[in-house]
Amino acid sequence: MTSDLPTLPKRPAAGHKGTFGTVCVVGGQAAEPKVMLGGPAFSAIAALRSGAGLAVLAVPSPILAEALTVAPSATGLALPVDENAILNPSEVAALLDEHRSGYGCIAVGPGLGEGVAQQQIVMRLIGRDEVPLVIDADAINALAAVPNFFEELAAPAIFTPHPGEYRRIASALNLEVDPIDEQSRIEAAKQLAQRLGCVVVLKGAGTVITDGIEASVNTTGNVALATAGTGDVLTGIIAGLVSQFFTGDSASLSLYDCARLGVYIHGLAADRWAKRSGESGLLANDLLVEIPLVMDEIRKGG
Repeated sequence: MTSDLPTLPKRPAAGHKGTFGTVCVVGGQAAEPKVMLGGPAFSAIAALRSGAGLAVLAVPSPILAEALTVAPSATGLALPVDENAILNPSEVAALLDEHRSGYGCIAVGPGLGEGVAQQQIVMRLIGRDEVPLVIDADAINALAAVPNFFEELAAPAIFTPHPGEYRRIASALNLEVDPIDEQSRIEAAKQLAQRLGCVVVLKGAGTVITDGIEASVNTTGNVALATAGTGDVLTGIIAGLVSQFFTGDSASLSLYDCARLGVYIHGLAADRWAKRSGESGLLANDLLVEIPLVMDEIRKGG
């Protein structure tokens, strides 16, 4: 089991927005009664806070304006919906295909909701190999509901399940390992990573990160993270690192290392906040503020 973190690359002094990549966050739900827009907005802000040059909020058109109010530094991509505000899968796929080449990473799942439309959209995304994905939350649940989804998985991917999401997708893959028991969490994450050929971030106390061969257990973070929105922040941090550093050349970081760094930064941001404020009351917005400070500390060897 590995423990030493990779070096967080320095930012080139002559860099510009395009240097640091674009993260597209696909999520949100406009169909009543459960309207969700905070999750994708937090992910987009986290991607920017972690150094991405641009973030695109791809959310259902009826909630795009409100989502951009939460994340005004992002740009918007209005996902087409039907008369009931349910996503139109074919039109959404065509729109994402049109813009896909400009993205360094796509994060899919925050606040996406559940249903056939979501399943079709996520399946379309995983079937293309041009852009790496961070697959979180409702996107994991969507895949778990599609028989043999793994046969279509072509994209380089990082899955970020919490134990409940792990159980759903593991059940679909006939994996029977406990994602909570400390003695089996590493094995649980490894088996999922091996089965899917991807990186897995099994969240929880002592988050496990693995590519199916190597594995590490994160040492940062505290119980203050047990609140809404912090998982969406993690998704955005990891996607932001992927957009910057998973470039395919000799100087790039692997998806595994991007995930390890992202989890470490996320937890350390929570530790910095808890040291001042205690172990309860953390908001996702509080966590976002800490990210650049933590990354600067890491770059300086702190």
